[in-house]
Amino acid sequence: MQQTINVVILAAGAGKRMNSSLPKVLQPISGKPMLHHVIDSAKKLNPSKLIVVYGHGGDQVRSIVEQSYPQSEIIWALQAEQLGTGHALKCALPHLDNNGLTLVLYGDVPLIELSTLEKMLAKYQDNVVMLTDEVDNPAGYGRVVRNPEFAISNIVEEKDASQSERAIREINTGFYVLPNQYLADWLNKLSNNNNQCEYYLTDVIALAYNEEVEIDYILAPHHYEVMGVNDKLQLEQLERIYQLNQANQLLKSGVTLVDKHRIDLRGTLSAGKDCAIDINCVFEGKVSLGNNVSIGAGCLLKDVTIADNVRIKPYSILEDAVVANGAQIGPYARLRPGTVLAEDTHIGNFVEIKKSLVGAGSKVNHLTYIGDAEIGSKVNIGAGSVTCNYDGINKFKTVIGNNVFVGSGTMMVAPVQINDGSLIGAGSVITQDTPANELTLARAEQITVSGWLNRNKQ
Repeated sequence: MQQTINVVILAAGAGKRMNSSLPKVLQPISGKPMLHHVIDSAKKLNPSKLIVVYGHGGDQVRSIVEQSYPQSEIIWALQAEQLGTGHALKCALPHLDNNGLTLVLYGDVPLIELSTLEKMLAKYQDNVVMLTDEVDNPAGYGRVVRNPEFAISNIVEEKDASQSERAIREINTGFYVLPNQYLADWLNKLSNNNNQCEYYLTDVIALAYNEEVEIDYILAPHHYEVMGVNDKLQLEQLERIYQLNQANQLLKSGVTLVDKHRIDLRGTLSAGKDCAIDINCVFEGKVSLGNNVSIGAGCLLKDVTIADNVRIKPYSILEDAVVANGAQIGPYARLRPGTVLAEDTHIGNFVEIKKSLVGAGSKVNHLTYIGDAEIGSKVNIGAGSVTCNYDGINKFKTVIGNNVFVGSGTMMVAPVQINDGSLIGAGSVITQDTPANELTLARAEQITVSGWLNRNKQ
């Protein structure tokens, strides 16, 4: 019979060492709050209840979390005073089921893996299950104390530990599976008679041992899974671990990375075969790459879909864009939201495209802005051209037909239509629709004022 699972995430700490106005559990790992990482892992266990104990910066914590998760998915328990981890779990007690189990997680320990939690749950038989770790330097951690038969008997915090207990290398991680049938009684028995004057959740282990409730454990598969964050140095360390883990997964899936230590994935990245990513690239949101995609150094891709055989040259920025087969982009190009590139398009250096469709085989190669435009196929836009889409109040559309050649330095003042086959002379300011298959010029007459320079130098 499947057990009823309650998950409690302790997330009330102040995090003073972060030196930040942002509550500790909202500090980001891979672009999203640490607490979100823990919630995402917890949700995959399909708990009957997911309870977050909050306190410091509570209004901000709730506001940020509720922007990403339906309110019905999370039960909030307020810890108005931070009196220890035992007191924190006791704040969640009124929301727990009478039977089943409670899994205790932490909002500032974001890299715990789902497989580890599943192993803990698999060991549950109406008993206590702990997650422990063995470290070379246990300073700062509670030690796991065992009896002569090697059964876990209690946990002692370092400040309360004897010299012999401090030599123990097996540490308490704080992750527990606890039987709900005993939990209320144990939490009500906790005392703050210790050096910290706090109610330690760790004391529950001794209570379980004294009542002959079995205490089982698993050893953490990776040290990073149980590493907490107390300052920005530790935050950066976990960020790099997280990014390295993701890079390793990309490599295993067949993606070529020039340097796995110099890529940041702050969302999801799916890639086909024979994709290559150069150094210092950043991926945000949901990014999809087809087959044989090449991404140059220093690129930023956010919420984009890239088809097969696309080459993105160095230092290009793509956001909320769709790129079809065979396109070439960059270097130093920017695709803004709403951009759609058809197959075999070329977008060159220092070109910005915004909310525009660029048709098959068209080229916008140099120092150009295209905004709110619809461009047909086999169009060439000359260097330094601009679709003048904004009059200071409203945005207007430019429509460019097929087989159009726009000379360099052309201003197209929207709303305007450049019809099929038009040839626009360089330096033109186009304010009216152009006829198809004709040359259109819109320049002031060139004049020379003889003697002007000599007169004005006197």
